[in-house]
Amino acid sequence: MKLKTMILLAAFPLAASAQYQSKVWNPDKGDGTYINPVINADYSDPDVCVGASGKDYYMTASSFNCIPGLPILHSTDLVHWEIVGHALREMAPKEVFDRPAHGMGVWAPCIRYHAGEYYIYWGDPDYGVYMVKTKDPAGKWDDPVLVIEGKGMIDTSPLWDEDGRCYLVNAWAGSRADIKSALVVRELSADGTRAISDPVLVFDGNNEHRTAEGPKFYKRDGYYWIMCPAGGVPTGWQLAMRSKSPYGPYDCKMVMAQGKSSINGPHQGGWVHTAEGEDWFLHFQDKGAYGRVVHLQPVTWKDGWPVMGKVPSKGYCGEPYETFRKPKTSQPASYTPVESDEFNEPVLGKQWQWHANYQQTFGQPTPYGFFRLYNNKLSENFVNLWEAPNLLLQKTPADAFTATCKVKVAAKKEGNYGGLIMMGLDYSALVVKRVGDAFQLQQITCKSADKNKPETVAVLAELKATEKDAVNYDPAIYEEIYLQLSVHEDATLHFSYSTNGKKYLPVGETFKMREGKWIGAKFGFVAEQPAGKGVKGWMDVDWIRVTSLSCPHKHQ
Repeated sequence: MKLKTMILLAAFPLAASAQYQSKVWNPDKGDGTYINPVINADYSDPDVCVGASGKDYYMTASSFNCIPGLPILHSTDLVHWEIVGHALREMAPKEVFDRPAHGMGVWAPCIRYHAGEYYIYWGDPDYGVYMVKTKDPAGKWDDPVLVIEGKGMIDTSPLWDEDGRCYLVNAWAGSRADIKSALVVRELSADGTRAISDPVLVFDGNNEHRTAEGPKFYKRDGYYWIMCPAGGVPTGWQLAMRSKSPYGPYDCKMVMAQGKSSINGPHQGGWVHTAEGEDWFLHFQDKGAYGRVVHLQPVTWKDGWPVMGKVPSKGYCGEPYETFRKPKTSQPASYTPVESDEFNEPVLGKQWQWHANYQQTFGQPTPYGFFRLYNNKLSENFVNLWEAPNLLLQKTPADAFTATCKVKVAAKKEGNYGGLIMMGLDYSALVVKRVGDAFQLQQITCKSADKNKPETVAVLAELKATEKDAVNYDPAIYEEIYLQLSVHEDATLHFSYSTNGKKYLPVGETFKMREGKWIGAKFGFVAEQPAGKGVKGWMDVDWIRVTSLSCPHKHQ
């Protein structure tokens, strides 16, 4: 692989990179309006707070078992967002999360700014309520504190009152606690690190508002507010409830539903009041294989109730806007979450996550313009890649896009392979696999990977090695190649490849994308080899570039 400009390790700390602008999705229409979703990527269960300046906004979202977890996004106008870091470097207990624990981990976090520090609370349905905090949301966060130990507590949100007392609202996971559609409030210590009271049931949605969950706690004009979704992820609605006491009783109204719009299940998110005196609500929409994408709605107060989206002539249930004027701000922005990566810095890009706790042997960034991804040794009883912890993946950034990468596979043993993958409950990968002293280009596909179903393998091309080691000890053969996946608006995917980076040949069968366990489908890199003794092979990733959907025959 041709080395790019060397970046010396001595250059730490790295200079801030230029603000990224996506080639596949920009919510800004350029005429003072925006189009939803403002983030067309899977930031499930988003929550947002106003930062210390009063003019910055910080968002986090569910990350489940993906690491680093608790993504931190920043905005100055609520329309343009950039990834600035993660609050969680490792999940505990290690013996669980060192392997892919699909769908477990971080559920529906809540981010708040209080007394000079930023806090994030979340419920792990298997272990309890956790909290992390920091003074710099784009920097390092403290190690997690287990606030309440126990099963089933999810969707936690704190509220610090004017007198310094702290309250916590949470929902319940029926799969763990056998309780659903119920919200409880309890008091925490003033520093938010432990419960000092028993829970009080403040809302029961089991009849009219089934699947009430995801509550967020606020205070406004003397009222305690709980805002929460109900009705289920793809089909639900948004509720607002208020009381003069944190323990209720609460009055409740429906404040947003799909109505006649095309935006299904508009609910679960965060409300903010801006320095310009406006109110806005960020929420998700479930888009199947693409995950839960982020929308922005204006909030209008009607008779003291927060109507979200288009205000109805009667009642309080708003309807989501597909497009609307941008929020007023003194700090206009033009950035978007990063997608492409040249791997030119000796740190991993913020768009990437692993399927389990990171281990050094997964791979490392380098100062030489590539990322080295080491092969994971598969188990003796391997069935499919649902068990692979070293998948290096990112969220899909749009309904339609093309991702092209240049890689160099180093295979030391028979069966070593590496390539490009779209991962979910079903997955498909375009890989280069060593067979004898040459390589095969293969499409590896698995339907119902989560159900322990086997892979199917199609041989697409025979490839000669582009390089061979001259040494006698553990020699490798190499294949330098360009791999490409193209996603269409119907969530179908096609693969292509090139040996020269100019002409791309379409190969393989059309693949229908499918979401993962509580997350959208994710794409990125896979590098594996059969179980057994011996030194691992690897794959050096030179770059990946995300562009608009293009014909596979066109030059890149």
